[in-house]
Amino acid sequence: MLRVAVPNKGALSESAASMLKEAGYRGRRESKELVVVDRDNDVEFFFLRPKDIAVYVGSGTLDLGITGRDLLLDSGSSAVEHLQLGFGGSTFRYAGRPGVATSVSELAGRRIATSFAGLVRADLAKNGVEAEVVRLDGAVETAVTLGVADVIADVVETGTTLRNAGLEVFGEPILTSEAVLIRPDAREVGDAALTLVRRLEGVLTARNFVMMDYDIEASLVERAAALTPGLESPTVSPLHDPNKVAVRAMVNRKVINHVMDELYALGARAILVTDIAACRL
Repeated sequence: MLRVAVPNKGALSESAASMLKEAGYRGRRESKELVVVDRDNDVEFFFLRPKDIAVYVGSGTLDLGITGRDLLLDSGSSAVEHLQLGFGGSTFRYAGRPGVATSVSELAGRRIATSFAGLVRADLAKNGVEAEVVRLDGAVETAVTLGVADVIADVVETGTTLRNAGLEVFGEPILTSEAVLIRPDAREVGDAALTLVRRLEGVLTARNFVMMDYDIEASLVERAAALTPGLESPTVSPLHDPNKVAVRAMVNRKVINHVMDELYALGARAILVTDIAACRL
């Protein structure tokens, strides 16, 4: 039975559970459940602290896991990233009082508070900077006000919390993170794991693409197909009117209105867009 780690709480938990549900897997009935056995799909889900997931997967105790890229790299685990999951995006950055520093090179001898000591130490070493890393479990943004540190390194989404604490980011981002599916470094992905990966890839495709249908003059189909090439090739079907055809193609969700505008200007009509519930490529 495939053994998969899932975040039990925090920012990644709800989105991970939703994605697995869309992929056809059984979810928790209540938040206190720590283990869910999905016998129909021959998968056992373990709901763990997001920070611990990379450790379990890296040791080979579990076959796959969902966690953040920042948590994976900070853990020191040998687990590796296998698939980007498209949610939980964030940026890990240095921040301090205005004017305290403009780059990591100015942090030599400073105290840096963070919940991700591994990431910070690695970044300091990469830049040849020696500084004191103060590890905190949370509320890092108060460390400067309380005199525990000179600057902090923390996950930044909107920056509102930092601004409220009188801090501003500086320098280049340490890391850009998102939710990822991870696997043990030395273990090949077996058939059961590949099935789960394909399902998750199908969810990503369904979320990122829509199906677009439209009618157009047969003489314009090549120009229309250039606007909607699909993933492999658009489907072109004859209509009762011999001068017209119906075209169907998958289109990236981000550009659907732009593509519709261009198709309409070209002469396409009856342009319809529908969501994709599931997909296998």
